[in-house]
Amino acid sequence: MKNSLKIFMLMLIASPVFAQQKMDMGNMKMDTIKKSTKELRKKTAKPMKMKMVMGDMDMDGMQMDSMKPMTMNSQYSLDVPMSRDGSGTSWVPDETPAYAYMIHGKKWMTMIHGSFFARYNNQDLFKQGSRGGKKFDAPDWLMVMTQHKVGTSGLFSVNTMFSFDPFLVGPGGYPLLYQTGESYKGKKLVDIQHPHDLFAELSVNYTQKVANDADISASFGYPGEPALGPPVFMHRLSAINDPDAPLGHHYQDATHITFGVATLGFRVKNVKLEGSVFTGREPDEFRYNFDAMRFDSYSVRLSYNPSKEWALQVSNGWIHSPEANEPLQNVDRFTASAIHTKMLNDDSYVATTLVYGQNRFSDNQKTLPSVLLENSFQWHKTAIYGRYEFVEKDADELDLTSDFPANPNFNINAITLGVNHILSTFKSTNLTGGVQATVNVSPTELHPLYGSAPIGFEVYIRINPSLMKM
Repeated sequence: MKNSLKIFMLMLIASPVFAQQKMDMGNMKMDTIKKSTKELRKKTAKPMKMKMVMGDMDMDGMQMDSMKPMTMNSQYSLDVPMSRDGSGTSWVPDETPAYAYMIHGKKWMTMIHGSFFARYNNQDLFKQGSRGGKKFDAPDWLMVMTQHKVGTSGLFSVNTMFSFDPFLVGPGGYPLLYQTGESYKGKKLVDIQHPHDLFAELSVNYTQKVANDADISASFGYPGEPALGPPVFMHRLSAINDPDAPLGHHYQDATHITFGVATLGFRVKNVKLEGSVFTGREPDEFRYNFDAMRFDSYSVRLSYNPSKEWALQVSNGWIHSPEANEPLQNVDRFTASAIHTKMLNDDSYVATTLVYGQNRFSDNQKTLPSVLLENSFQWHKTAIYGRYEFVEKDADELDLTSDFPANPNFNINAITLGVNHILSTFKSTNLTGGVQATVNVSPTELHPLYGSAPIGFEVYIRINPSLMKM
């Protein structure tokens, strides 16, 4: 930048001289003019060294063409901005800001992001029923992504994700009323959210540009995430302040940790069609190991971003034997979602997600639906966020067939409201304090077990990268 300013000032100072020389053009040789012009163009065309600020991190020495604006591309396309990347190969709106650290090398670009909650969690604060629990724990995740351009039209990338839930939450999970999915010590996990695996993603991806704004991508993960559902909850801007998984997690986005995934995608402009073959079985209770690859399940997803503020998807999965406790049961999962993000200024935004997800079970031919609406309003250092959920679960899902042998369905509603504030920022890292409460509206038949409206209460400290500024 300093060189450009010097050249600009030199041109201003020299302009009267050039004007005077123009009056005596007949005495100048044309080859001298051409040579001078060529040298001047050569000087002004040199790439400039730019300085980037990522939060509080200065990234000096990046070579940028002075005539081109700086952009950072997706892990899966040279023509798509990095801000569109969700979890796996899913899309979020281009408007989505990133809470991350960025490291630029000569040949590789690396991004690190994650979240750590230290909290007190009390499900059924006023002890209306007998199904609640309380616990001090620390749900967390850490993701590292890196990419490297191959030739002029290829892109290679590696994604990794880790969670220390097995250590900081415990192998038995954390209390969460009306939550279901997976098992521990041979029993279904009910009113408990399972911990995530230590190795949550290890995937490699290659994308080849085949035409103007069109490309084909292939990815393999062990573990990874198939093309099924919206971006998983912890990667949605509307959900990043809430430490809990949605009650419809296993109806919508639970396949984000799958041991054995291969995905092929084709993108044209803002439309992408993907198909995956993957292992249907959910992770086992041994959260530190690698489960067997089976490649017995399939999914297809269509994604469309009509503008920079919207991301839409519809998907279907044919999942073979997801639950270890019910090995003969297969699930057809359908999801549709709409995500909207609107930046209000450099550090304020409104993010909203609407998700519909349903499971159809092969053994009893039931179709159980779920609906989620979540929102986060960030105004400078303060966030107000909420989540509404409707989930239909039967007695078998809630492990209550002994009390309800006819296996009826139950309509469950839950509303969460929370607020947090960034207390301090140090070295591009936020320290945030927050509190939230959930009202669970119980169906009448379950009042003796849960109470009419048990309250979940949580207070937490969150540590995560600060908002990335460019």
